[in-house]
Amino acid sequence: MFNRKDQKRNACQLFGGQAKKGYDWWWHSFTGRNAQTGEEKPFFIEFFLCNPALGEDGPVYGQLKENQDAGKRPSYLMVKAGAWGKDAAQLHRFFGWKECKVSFGVPFEITADDCHITESEISGKVSVSREDAENHPEYMCQSGEMIFNLKIDKQVAFNVGYGAGAFFRKTQLFEMFWHAEGMKSAFSGEVIWNGVRYTVSPENSYGYADKNWGKNFTTPWVWLSSNNLTSEITGKKLEDSVFDIGGGRPKVGFIALPRKLLSAFWYEGKPYEFNFSKFWTGCRTKFDCHETEDEIIWHVEQKTWSNKMVTDVSCKKSDMLLVNYESPDGKKRHQRLWNGGNGKGTVQLYHRGKLIDRIKAENIGCEFGEYPL
Repeated sequence: MFNRKDQKRNACQLFGGQAKKGYDWWWHSFTGRNAQTGEEKPFFIEFFLCNPALGEDGPVYGQLKENQDAGKRPSYLMVKAGAWGKDAAQLHRFFGWKECKVSFGVPFEITADDCHITESEISGKVSVSREDAENHPEYMCQSGEMIFNLKIDKQVAFNVGYGAGAFFRKTQLFEMFWHAEGMKSAFSGEVIWNGVRYTVSPENSYGYADKNWGKNFTTPWVWLSSNNLTSEITGKKLEDSVFDIGGGRPKVGFIALPRKLLSAFWYEGKPYEFNFSKFWTGCRTKFDCHETEDEIIWHVEQKTWSNKMVTDVSCKKSDMLLVNYESPDGKKRHQRLWNGGNGKGTVQLYHRGKLIDRIKAENIGCEFGEYPL
């Protein structure tokens, strides 16, 4: 059963060769409300570690031409913070490894100046001036300021099983690993976004927390998740439910597995999993993700011998960001990686051919990007 927390998988994985050619990140997304107006706004925070064994006194930027000419690969802790919506922006703050304290044990903990993260707390400040954003393309971000102080209650996990198991982690066979310790999480605290205070409450934060680690990023890159779900059959809010879909083209060693997704739906306490690595379930997946002039659109169909899940989601480009990452080798392969937190759509869930529910999904975390191979 996929709802199994595993703090060993959620700990830092940059050991051995990964420390020189690997990344590890902890992603968090959630919704807050304007303390004055009550207006809803989605936010994200990520701690991204890259090539710690190659560290110097300060951050080593992979997109800086002088580093590329010298053959230097990126090495830093990057704290990524930002918001989606009408003033969407991603902000990046970089630290050299001498400025960081990283615990490789269980539970994990990372501290760099006033930025701090554990399993249950995350706090810090990321501020980028307009001049720095314009004059330093190696920062790969926009301008703005976000201050955050939050507690995290990770309630439902998506443990993908074999693909992130101990053997695969130690041998680093997969190019990109995934573990969602809190695919349904309750956040509480506050965010100050460009001087405006937002409160974050457990009952409507619609929070999410996962991690990825590896050597490179998948293409295509697909992610969809929400726990703001309502049954269209009964009209009732689904208080103990969440779905999570991710993947695209996993790679094991030199072998690519095209058009593969890992998915889970925790439906009112009952697990429904669509996981290609559990071959005995007969998991089959079809998906289509594409851009229109104004939107990104996802259609995913997944089946096992007994269950079926059909997911249709759209998100306005005006509410999204083109998020930026560089791989541990210093290449920035994804140039159009769309990322949002305001997706809307439906999920249809079937068991043995019978419709269990048709679910309205809101506040969907969503991502899609693809680069030519």
